[in-house]
Amino acid sequence: MGLILDSSAVIAGERKEQSAADLLAAIRASLGPEAIALSTVSVIELEHGIWRAKNAAQAANRLKFFDDLFAAIPTYPLTFSIARRAARIDGESKRRGVVIPFQDLVIGVTALEFDYAVATANVRHFQMIPDLVVKQL
Repeated sequence: MGLILDSSAVIAGERKEQSAADLLAAIRASLGPEAIALSTVSVIELEHGIWRAKNAAQAANRLKFFDDLFAAIPTYPLTFSIARRAARIDGESKRRGVVIPFQDLVIGVTALEFDYAVATANVRHFQMIPDLVVKQL
């Protein structure tokens, strides 16, 4: 089983001023030598942080960190199959009164699609996705 990194896990490493390689090494040390990947939704969330940076130096540091990370691990796209599965889970969940934030839903369903777990610093939303293995960082 591999790991899809939630944005919260990546952001925590960036805020600690780790390198992308150090972040990935720490995750593997904590959770085992699993394959690690990102959902394209996480790319959007991470890139958003570059454009919200307080200053040019912070933006440049974030850009380098994210570019290094994107070069080191694959990114899985939102596919037709993932979209349909996310729609089904979202509809069933909302019918029960459970609201899963859209970004976390798509990240979680991406993990399900590839039989991966989600590695996150924020487990609450991901625990609402049926059958998803969630690993806290």
